Amino acid sequence: QVQLVESGGGLVQAGGSLRLSCAASGRTFSRNIMGWFRQGPGKEREIVAAIRWSGVSTYYADSVKGRFTISRDNAKNAVYLQMKSLKPEDTGVYYCEADSKIYGMGSLSGTEFNFWGQGTQVTVSS
Repeated sequence: QVQLVESGGGLVQAGGSLRLSCAASGRTFSRNIMGWFRQGPGKEREIVAAIRWSGVSTYYADSVKGRFTISRDNAKNAVYLQMKSLKPEDTGVYYCEADSKIYGMGSLSGTEFNFWGQGTQVTVSS
């Protein structure tokens, strides 16, 4: 059974930092695109960042560029999201997602993710 388990969320003041982690089990995702999505209160789900299997190619939503960094550790079957200079509009539930295709070559932002976790709450106070 495939599981993606997010951790690291919490309450932080504006300008603060958080590091989200996602641990995958049930299969390896070392050759798959992985990403982070979020859904804020009253907002639609949106992609935040994505990373190809090599870790070299990444994508960021314009709203988080320069503040968030996605990384992965294929040996640990894990993906991370370092978030800095957090803003109240970053508040939401953050989900880790994984693509089932091996060595997917399509657009990172257009990836259709097939697996996702339960999410972790991030709340940024002003």
